[in-house]
Amino acid sequence: MSREYEAVYIFDSALEDAAIAEKLEKHHALLGAQDPITLDHWGRRQLAYKIGPKETGYYVVARFKAEG
Repeated sequence: MSREYEAVYIFDSALEDAAIAEKLEKHHALLGAQDPITLDHWGRRQLAYKIGPKETGYYVVARFKAEG
């Protein structure tokens, strides 16, 4: 029985769009999703709190179905 999941990725905001797409492809290969993965690109935004010297990140929300 498959379940619906949601994952939020936060990438380094200094990465180019091609590098982000490549990283998403790698991450999604690990998920074992049965159906196509729905992506919602939120883009570059301020982090809620600093992570090291970084104050911004590139946000992507992925929704998918997979086995538990």
